[in-house]
Amino acid sequence: MHRSYYFSCLLLLLWLGAGLQNSSAQKVGLVLSGGGAKGLAHVGVLKVLEKNRIPIDYIVGTSMGAVVGSLYSAGYSPQDIEDLMLSPEFQYWVSGRQLEDHAFNFFSLDPSPAALRLPITFKSSIQVRPVAGGLINDVNLNYALATTLAAGGAISNYDFDNLFVPFRALAAEIFTRQQIVQRKGSLADAVRNSMAVPLAFRPIRQPDGRYFFDGGLFNNFPTDVMRSEFKPDVIIGVNVGDVSYKKYPKEKDDELLGSSLIFLSFDVADTLAVGKNGIFIQPDLEGYGTTDFDKVKELIELGSQAAQAKVDLMQQRIARKADTVQLVKRRAQFQQKAPPVKFDRVRVQGLKENQNEYVRKFFRRKGDHYTIEEIQEGYYRLAANEFFRGIYPRIQFDPAANGYVLSIDAQQSNKATAEVGALFSTRPVDNLFVGLEYRVLTKLLYTVGINANLGRFYTAGQFGFRVNVPSRLPFYLEPSVMYSSLNYQNTNSIFDREAASTQVRQRDFKVGMQVGLSHNFRGRFVVDGAYFANEDEYANIEDVSSDDKLDETDLTGLTTAFRFERNSLNRKMYSTKGHRAVLGLRLVQATELYRPGSTSLMTDTHEDNHKWAQFSAIYEGFYEAKNGKSSWGYFAEGMISTQGNFSNYRSSLTSAPSFLPLPDSRTLFLDNYRATRYGALGLRFSRNFLTKFEWRTEAFTHVIHSPWKEGPEQMAIRKPGFSRPYLTASTGVILQLPIGPAALHVIHYDNKAHRWSVFGHVGLLLYRARSLQ
Repeated sequence: MHRSYYFSCLLLLLWLGAGLQNSSAQKVGLVLSGGGAKGLAHVGVLKVLEKNRIPIDYIVGTSMGAVVGSLYSAGYSPQDIEDLMLSPEFQYWVSGRQLEDHAFNFFSLDPSPAALRLPITFKSSIQVRPVAGGLINDVNLNYALATTLAAGGAISNYDFDNLFVPFRALAAEIFTRQQIVQRKGSLADAVRNSMAVPLAFRPIRQPDGRYFFDGGLFNNFPTDVMRSEFKPDVIIGVNVGDVSYKKYPKEKDDELLGSSLIFLSFDVADTLAVGKNGIFIQPDLEGYGTTDFDKVKELIELGSQAAQAKVDLMQQRIARKADTVQLVKRRAQFQQKAPPVKFDRVRVQGLKENQNEYVRKFFRRKGDHYTIEEIQEGYYRLAANEFFRGIYPRIQFDPAANGYVLSIDAQQSNKATAEVGALFSTRPVDNLFVGLEYRVLTKLLYTVGINANLGRFYTAGQFGFRVNVPSRLPFYLEPSVMYSSLNYQNTNSIFDREAASTQVRQRDFKVGMQVGLSHNFRGRFVVDGAYFANEDEYANIEDVSSDDKLDETDLTGLTTAFRFERNSLNRKMYSTKGHRAVLGLRLVQATELYRPGSTSLMTDTHEDNHKWAQFSAIYEGFYEAKNGKSSWGYFAEGMISTQGNFSNYRSSLTSAPSFLPLPDSRTLFLDNYRATRYGALGLRFSRNFLTKFEWRTEAFTHVIHSPWKEGPEQMAIRKPGFSRPYLTASTGVILQLPIGPAALHVIHYDNKAHRWSVFGHVGLLLYRARSLQ
């Protein structure tokens, strides 16, 4: 009996020892699927795994799963990742919107009403095609991935097995239909390749010349890759990629359709692929779309809930427990291996050598090495120049130099670009815009542009030639020729589109040279010298017939202007974020030639010489509310001009500066909004509703100093002191479309000829400033 007792105890000890040995050797692999914004749920899963001491020995990820998995493998804790994705910067990464601090508009041409910019390819024949790439501007994302994952890549010596957690990222090569398992090289590249969703993000050309796309095209739940690469004992698989619903989402199908189409060709997860002893986690993400990146907290919480529901099963199947204290210590030790953040050099590839030198001049350093701030500044300066919209950054550590190297893939955009825009309105101000730009890069960047506006109210044309010089103090030279014609007709009704009686017609011709310079690429100082020839035709009475001959004032002369401009607004029209400042001083020397018409009390031609100076200032800004759905804006403008009286009251008004508070203000000739000295303040409010619509309300007041009034013989007489405050207000609904905003407003002007109106338009309502504005 004693023998059998001892034998039983021996068997028990052997069994316990084997169990302890198996649990200590037990390896756990974590598979994270793709799914766009729904992949944010992976962060919640990581939080629960660490909290419950579930070990993670290997990670394989696809698309958004590769993003989250790479961050964890690079030494970021789940809380670090959550903080990163809750930061305001993350929304700029995934949306492609311009960061206000990085609005480098020195090289930007003045905003045009072009809704489409179409590259032109010159091969055997001329081809006009849409911009190659994705719908989302990836400038912010590429830089964020390169910098955020740079340290992890350097520590691992660019071998993913040497990361804090061994890692694999999946990509797809669509031409030969191959699944690509990324094991070495740039960690940022691997992640960027894995999330190159067709139509959303452009693919990045690899060093070997190939393009890779989102790994989810062929394998969105890569449990097979986990087995073949790491052979774990247990697989925890987290799937957020399914697009199936328990029942048809009748009330949300339209909303979900747009964000689901691009994922229809993606691989669907096999729920049994984790194996018999594996754990399958499927967060309940019904009702959430692949583009809901603004719902970070909700999605992370849903991931936490799904993982928490499987904790008992995980603890049952995974006997081994992670030592939390050791995990934190090991993570800190891994992070401490990161090289100091300094950049030894900037390398440019993809262009000719003299062109590469042009690109390198965007990066400036004060010491022996580039700081991260100097690298960031140079990158965004370069990205702001449309000629290099296709740039891609790579950061790699050079042990010999003990510093990082920034490599810029600067494949140039097409040399030629066609521009097209159209405006449709409830008033007869419809317009078509067409343009063409041609760029040549050698040691300098040369741009030739020609464009035209065609319409009943507004006709214009411009030709310019610009030379950009990225010297220590960057500057450009731009000679140009401009013509514009405005035809103000007596119409204020939504239905009165056939009105043909011209009240005022203004034609401007200007030829001159503009020199712009900037010390930091953000704003610009402009010196503008030109010869101008303006022709204003106008009636001296309100009711004009087609038989009336209009008065004519011709103004010719020379002008010089000095301006400072800074613009970080997020839109060409109806901005909700950013700031704009313009300070200007203009000097004018001109000759006035007046020819009376049939509505004039004067009968003789009159000629006079004028000299004046004018100072103008505009400042506007917008502040977004914490909820991200509304914003407040303010506006201030001032004008002081020494311009004197012209031949009569009407000619004095037509030649005077004008206050244009609303987008449609330029389409109306408003007496109470034209003066040589005025000040204005405004307040704006906008709020999003029904996802894509925006309600916008604006109110302005302006006061005129020494306003003109019509005196005897139609002469202009100045009133002493200040006018009463004039009120301008607008409220309406806006929908942003690919061809420009669609808007419908109820508008009030404090002017008897245009008191109230309903105005709607589709397209960009933008006009060039007059030659003396």
